[in-house]
Amino acid sequence: MIGFYGKIIKGVDDMHSNESKEMYLKTIMQLSQKLDVVRAVDIAKEFNYSKASVSKALSNLIDEGDVYYDDHKYVFLTKTGIVKANDVIIRHEVISQFLEKTLKINEEVASADACRIEHVISDDVFQAMQAYIMGE
Repeated sequence: MIGFYGKIIKGVDDMHSNESKEMYLKTIMQLSQKLDVVRAVDIAKEFNYSKASVSKALSNLIDEGDVYYDDHKYVFLTKTGIVKANDVIIRHEVISQFLEKTLKINEEVASADACRIEHVISDDVFQAMQAYIMGE
């Protein structure tokens, strides 16, 4: 699934894009759940980007206070980075469930579309979807 994200992330030049930032945070969170430690090379592999491109993107996220490196150059989310990553993951899950359960979209398509929608959906529409799913 993460391989798909590389197709929608536009790269370092687009790091001003909220979508790109959110995808980096989400991916770091997901990798940290699978790996003992996360390195820039692990992120580069997920997105099929050069390590230099990912390092530049991570530098931007460090400047924004969402990510930090330790002495070994392992990548970690800060408290704010964790909150943002969790928010994206929750939005993805709710939107995906809404598309699957309400509109009867197959899981693969629902997840792919949720991956795009999660970055642009308004709070009002998201909250309505979440309420609908919780009420089912």
